[in-house]
Amino acid sequence: MSIKGTLIPIGGNEDKGIETHEAYHLEFIEEGILSRVVRESGGSDALIVVIPTASRIPKEVSNNYIDAFGKLGCRNVQVADIRDRRESEDSKNVDLIQKADCIMFSGGNQANITKKIGDTTIHKILLDRYKNENIVIAGTSAGAMCMSTEMITGGSSQESFFKGAVGMNKGMGFIPDLIIDSHFIRRGRFGRLAEAVAAFPNLLGVGLAEDTGMVIKECNTFEVIGSGMVLLFDPSKLTHNNQKILAQGEPMSLSNLKTHVLSNGDRFNIRKRKIRVLPLDSPFV
Repeated sequence: MSIKGTLIPIGGNEDKGIETHEAYHLEFIEEGILSRVVRESGGSDALIVVIPTASRIPKEVSNNYIDAFGKLGCRNVQVADIRDRRESEDSKNVDLIQKADCIMFSGGNQANITKKIGDTTIHKILLDRYKNENIVIAGTSAGAMCMSTEMITGGSSQESFFKGAVGMNKGMGFIPDLIIDSHFIRRGRFGRLAEAVAAFPNLLGVGLAEDTGMVIKECNTFEVIGSGMVLLFDPSKLTHNNQKILAQGEPMSLSNLKTHVLSNGDRFNIRKRKIRVLPLDSPFV
């Protein structure tokens, strides 16, 4: 079955052209992730709808995205400020989602997205449009993590590699083959993603570094974008996995967990589990 929409999960702290800390401010917004979001959405005239539901500061987050997309020439940026499930049935918000060329989920707490939007009219419209239309669904941090069917809800990095370090629940179901984690390198989330794929060994684990994302086409092939790395955990060939027999808090043991480290321009086929890397002399894109 062909999927016409495009997913763009982002690992968090994407360059918005407004950060002052040098760790986050790379001064290439016109060549960065949000620029790619705009191009995939049809250009600067696209209707981009920001959904800040995950955030504790939705107005500030929304204004940041309006400003960032404005720097890229976008003037048709709207906000669906959904703070409870009733607002996912509101006719104004429903109309925005039906017309949008691009949906941008903010960061925050991914459980807020599934709690307030999951299984509502807006969710059903998004699933239908993603399947049948050329809509872009982008999301950063929590907005990326909610895209999968099996969703990480949280977990302690300090207790990595011990059973129970990761919490799981159902996500928005845009892509069934992946489990997505964000801020992956900076926050040391290797252990919780390893436990997630040990619990669901038929799925690929995706660890997104900050200012790094993927452009996923046909719910199958993706290209890495941004300044950092994507780590893939492929558990399909595990020769040992003691996740099911452990008690909470006991150390885990996995053998033959295949790991790939991908960066800007590298491509991956999810179903075939095959990589196509960018040639060493290729420019940053």
